[in-house]
Amino acid sequence: MAPEIRGTDVVGPDETLTVLVPSRDTAVAVEALDPRVRALPATPDDGPPTGEAARAQVWVPPSGGASPEPGFVAELPALRLVQLTSAGAERFVGRLPEGVVLCNARGAHTPSTAEWVVAATLAAQRGLPDLVREQGAGRWTPRTYSSLVGARVLVVGAGDIGRRVGAMMAGFDVDLAFVGRTARDGVHGTDELPRLLPEADIVVVVVPVTEETTGLVDTAFLAAMRDGALLVNAARGVVVDTDALLAELTAGRLRAALDVTDPEPLPEGHPMWSAPGLLLTPHVAGSVPDTGARAQAAVLEQLRRVLAGEPLVNVVAAY
Repeated sequence: MAPEIRGTDVVGPDETLTVLVPSRDTAVAVEALDPRVRALPATPDDGPPTGEAARAQVWVPPSGGASPEPGFVAELPALRLVQLTSAGAERFVGRLPEGVVLCNARGAHTPSTAEWVVAATLAAQRGLPDLVREQGAGRWTPRTYSSLVGARVLVVGAGDIGRRVGAMMAGFDVDLAFVGRTARDGVHGTDELPRLLPEADIVVVVVPVTEETTGLVDTAFLAAMRDGALLVNAARGVVVDTDALLAELTAGRLRAALDVTDPEPLPEGHPMWSAPGLLLTPHVAGSVPDTGARAQAAVLEQLRRVLAGEPLVNVVAAY
């Protein structure tokens, strides 16, 4: 568990709080918090920060950006907090200097990502990708597909998004089970996956990227899934062994709905583009009109805590 970090660890009570933000709109919203705040639009693409920007204590990187450029961070000697607008923090973990706290925007993408999981699961279960292709070809081809109602659903990842997926699917009378890193009340541990996977009709993966989850869905994981089962990945592409999944799809034994891939984006001509039984979307699960507002609200709440000297929330790591 990350140690408690308070706002006073970021800025003194009488100091100006300088924040680097990804856009002018965000700068306006941040400066409206308090007269002590100075917000400056700045990204690594702009080059190393200079002048007032180089004295920033907080950096809000652009959403979906690459790993932090060492040269950019090196020019921020007063940096104490990196506040992400995403839930995923894997591009920043282990890449920040000593004395810097890394926080994410847990919850900002939860509703939209969970909604995508349900939408993709329903589409795959009811054969909508096949039917849309038939429509485009001008063919009327009735057939019976699977259903979500009454299905046995295993959600691997019992955090914010996983719980919301469970709540959304509850109305379909699914037989729901959760898996987390460790067992606890209402949650199975990952050591129980070999027993649980063969029982599931649908396996939803919504885990964060860690050393333990990278490659979690490997050959053995997929082999344990029952014939005809559906794998839904709304986590990150590196959680799934692409070659192992491609082999199962090509054989027609499993189906999948993916919002993320490894590599991402898939290069032209990659066999996953034409894999049978695959519904593929281009990492858009969290992309709905309200997501940006929720992410900005998370940033503003964190900065309010900094100014008030309160404990920070959603701390991923402290270096």
